[in-house]
Amino acid sequence: MASLGAFEYDKRLNTVDALRRSIANRLVYAVGKDLRSATQRDWLFAVFYAVRDRIMDCWRETRAQVDDQDAKRVYYLSMEFLTGRALTNAMLAADIYEPVRQACAQLGADFDALIDLEPDAGLGNGGLGRLAACFLDSMATLGLPGMGYGIRYEYGMFAQRIEHGQQVEEPDYWLVNGYPWEFMRPESSYTVRFGGRLVPQNGNSLWLDTEDVIATAYDSGVPGSAMRSVVTMRLWSARASGGVNLDAFNRGDYIQAVEEKNQSENVSRVLYPDDRTEHGRELRLRQEYFFVSASLQDILWRHLRNHTGFEQLADKVAIHLNDTHPALAVPELMRLLLDEHQLDWATAWGLCTRIFSYTNHTLMEEALESWPVELLTRMLPRHMGLIYEINARFLAEVHRRFPSDNALLRRISLIEERGVRRVLMANLSVLASHKVNGVSDLHSKLMVDTIFSDFVQMYPERFCNKTNGITPRRWLSQANPSLSALIDSRIGPDWRRDLDQLARLRELADEPEFQNSFQLAKQHNKRRLADMIARNPGVVVDPESLFDVQAKRMHEYKRQLLNVLHIITRYHCILAQPQADWVPRTVVFAGKAASAYYMAKLIIRLINDVARVINNDSRTGGRLRVVFIPNYRVSLAEIIIPGANLSEQISTAGTEASGTGNMKFALNGALTIGTWDGANIEIANNVGLENIFVFGNRTEKVAELRGYGYRPRDYYEDNFELKCAIDRLAEGAFSPEEPDRYRDVVNALLESDHYQLLADYADYCDCQDKVDDLYRRPAAWTRSAILNVAGMGAFSSDRTIREYASEIWGVQPLAVPQPASGS
Repeated sequence: MASLGAFEYDKRLNTVDALRRSIANRLVYAVGKDLRSATQRDWLFAVFYAVRDRIMDCWRETRAQVDDQDAKRVYYLSMEFLTGRALTNAMLAADIYEPVRQACAQLGADFDALIDLEPDAGLGNGGLGRLAACFLDSMATLGLPGMGYGIRYEYGMFAQRIEHGQQVEEPDYWLVNGYPWEFMRPESSYTVRFGGRLVPQNGNSLWLDTEDVIATAYDSGVPGSAMRSVVTMRLWSARASGGVNLDAFNRGDYIQAVEEKNQSENVSRVLYPDDRTEHGRELRLRQEYFFVSASLQDILWRHLRNHTGFEQLADKVAIHLNDTHPALAVPELMRLLLDEHQLDWATAWGLCTRIFSYTNHTLMEEALESWPVELLTRMLPRHMGLIYEINARFLAEVHRRFPSDNALLRRISLIEERGVRRVLMANLSVLASHKVNGVSDLHSKLMVDTIFSDFVQMYPERFCNKTNGITPRRWLSQANPSLSALIDSRIGPDWRRDLDQLARLRELADEPEFQNSFQLAKQHNKRRLADMIARNPGVVVDPESLFDVQAKRMHEYKRQLLNVLHIITRYHCILAQPQADWVPRTVVFAGKAASAYYMAKLIIRLINDVARVINNDSRTGGRLRVVFIPNYRVSLAEIIIPGANLSEQISTAGTEASGTGNMKFALNGALTIGTWDGANIEIANNVGLENIFVFGNRTEKVAELRGYGYRPRDYYEDNFELKCAIDRLAEGAFSPEEPDRYRDVVNALLESDHYQLLADYADYCDCQDKVDDLYRRPAAWTRSAILNVAGMGAFSSDRTIREYASEIWGVQPLAVPQPASGS
């Protein structure tokens, strides 16, 4: 705890008796029920409130220390925070998991059932949000003064249901029953403006006649390991600046009466609106500006509460842009400093370039965010004017340094002039940031060699690498109690805050007793996963089979389709050689496809059709099962990942920036089959090439094939097994009721194959044979699995955040007050 007195006070509150009284009191006085009438939801809320009480002293002390020490703070701006469930994480951080379980038992509450009732917070989609959540956990564990800022989405991306093999999207009502972990902060509300007109004034602008939305803060505490500190995640919720239109209401026009209110509050309604329509794109832009404007206003308010001006702003504030979604923070900070606080341009821009830093998460051109100039001008006229001015001053500097290179001016401009004029948000983020990082060694190298090579000429010192990491508290301690208990019994519990200690497991990798215990822990997790699969999607699988798992966002570059091609080939081989020594295998898929992503949704349907055919074919003898687990989310990942034997990380080399799923699987004792891409490379270097299955063309070869004209049909014609697999798809073998269902998949493979699945197919299949060979030797497989766990120390998000803090943000851990003499 922050001080000795607070620590002793909390310890007295953490006995079973104290927790039982607290839960019972919260049930009566906060939830309004008694023991006889309480539902599972009531018990969940009562436990939530009781546990939240236990972190409040530390949370209060953390905030007080930041103010008292006048510490520099980092503000992490992210459109996503995929935190998962909060309750178990908090109980483990406060070391009260078992006392709460016992207290619930004494009260007659079903602890396991109420824990499972907590919804996953619908605040993110995939790796970006999971990374942000890990980073907040590490900030708290390291005692760094910081906050996370985002949007309090009323509905998550969507809940995924599989109907007749197809993805069906349903609203994710994660807030429908309330969220007892958060505090509404109505005193922290700010006006966010859109549209309107500009009136020049003293060299700056008055922004008039705007459409206003009110952003109101909701705070949740993120406790660090052993309650080192608690950081704040502040999420903004939108409400209308005005109420119901009473004139329209009194006329009986009830729709018009609430139309303006609904339009304003739609800003924080749903994660990732469908951007196929102009309305959806406009709403997405509104969301991005809404949350950065509220956050920047809040940051400046907090700074001015303790400082009389802005001379120290860059010494006290670091703002980090998690991808380009918060890039509008750059012109917003300029607007606030220029228009609201009357700083001159040079001072304001100088502050910006010392305060901002930016993480790039993708090299793919289609994923690099840009906005039409027309849309920005209409919605944010002042910001578009500021972007023009920033760009003009920047291009003048470029011209001074490279006076004869007009092509460079076009390439490096913040505004794309070809076709529809667009603002390039990655370029804006790079220009305003004093540090720009990639998220794996390979990604960072490619970043400076490709998309930002022109900026490297101008500002070579800005670019660096910060390989991603994951929090071991959630992704091993919480998700895998069986393996965690085994590790504790041999090296103690301190690995939770010093993951490098897992290296001590290397000396146990050949010890038969430890291998046996490790296998028992894995088997326990596989049975847990098999039980879940039996419930949904309702397929019976053999826990003794090799669990081969690909769980991640559905996208063509992640190449779930390559996995499917191997499954079809394996199926054909089993039918052709039923007496061969086949290793029984259960192939598990999980992941959501964006609602507008036709090909990704078609691949989900294909997976389910292939599963239907194979799982119902008695000729396989149960040696091959295929499963698609619906509605992938953090709480499911905590069951799926510990149960995996094999982790599929098979993106086309050069397309996966880093990945963090690969780290989670390896930390839980799964062996990786993967391309030489993203953090797979660093995992291989840390666990040993002999303990990972690497296949496929490397980045240079991928580029070479594209450069010389890639011909996927050549691979199809030259490989009998590949041809059979694709021909069976084309013939409708897996969709006899609709033979042409996968014609688009076949055409994409044979005519373009942008992500070069066919070029890697043969090597992938050969690598899968090596997987089988090793799995037939349990001791050798287990040894490699142990060495994977032992080699994961470098992939703690604590290490990543230490590097950010010291090398980018310039933020120091809070000084822990010492107890007074004699106390």
